[in-house]
Amino acid sequence: MFYIGNIKIKNPVALAPMAGISNASYIKICEEMGASYAVTELISSEAIIRDNKKTFDMLEGLDKLKIPYAIQIFGGNPKNMGLSAKIICEKFNPSIIDINMGCPVPKVAIRSEAGSSLLKNPNLIYEIVKSVVDNVSIPVTVKIRSGWDNFNINAVENAKIIESAGASAICVHPRTRAQGYTGHSDWNIIKKVKESVSIPVIGNGDINNCYDAKKMLEETKCDAIMIGRACIGNPWIIKETINYLEKNELPKKIDLKEKIKIIKKHIKYLLEVKPERVVVLEMRMHISKYLKGINGASSINTLINKSKTIKEIYDILNELEDKNV
Repeated sequence: MFYIGNIKIKNPVALAPMAGISNASYIKICEEMGASYAVTELISSEAIIRDNKKTFDMLEGLDKLKIPYAIQIFGGNPKNMGLSAKIICEKFNPSIIDINMGCPVPKVAIRSEAGSSLLKNPNLIYEIVKSVVDNVSIPVTVKIRSGWDNFNINAVENAKIIESAGASAICVHPRTRAQGYTGHSDWNIIKKVKESVSIPVIGNGDINNCYDAKKMLEETKCDAIMIGRACIGNPWIIKETINYLEKNELPKKIDLKEKIKIIKKHIKYLLEVKPERVVVLEMRMHISKYLKGINGASSINTLINKSKTIKEIYDILNELEDKNV
């Protein structure tokens, strides 16, 4: 257990922000697996200010969550970042506002001069964090990378600036922007950040199972870990990690019946906030991840990708389950 500002986080296992993944429906699945905290996919501050309906639709369903969650925003204009955070708080009442300073994709980091590009400008980091903190009454957190490239590793410097600007916690993904999601993350950077600030530090990067999670916590002394890509199609990693950390309980194989049960639950939660045609398209990727490694997965995915309705998807899943009883 630890606190982000005045928000109690019951265990050290959280869901990372992932574009197209970390929406209310998937956060709810991970909440039921025991996740103590989650951060939404990144939201454009400029789109919030422009009252963009599509952007607001991305945040539908968050009010149904029981765990603390942060809405993550990105942008390079301090005034607009502060204003967008204020609007979000008024419309959605999140537990926390998170600022993205780690996204490496060109659309964010280069064209918007936001995300990981901010790592090159410590003064702007301070101005953005201070503006957001001054405009909201809830805790503000920041997600950073180790630096822009291997010649500019400045996570410790930036973490100190973020703390001085009033942030309540920092999440560190110890890859550079140049690395993207390739190569290996340097957990020693998380350790150095933890030693340099007094606010909570959350570690993220290369956590592929419960053993990695425990290793990161022990090696870096970070307050919590955030699981990202390893959770796609495998929300059970949340439960497995909590059970391993708390009870030293080893993971068990997830059978097909359980996987199909969670797929259907995921569909149900998405249908509560999105039209069927959108859910059908979104679930194509999710189902391929859920069913990865099972016999005949390729042919099943082909059928799913041709489906036009939820009923067709259910029929395919039910037939798959019947064949494997």
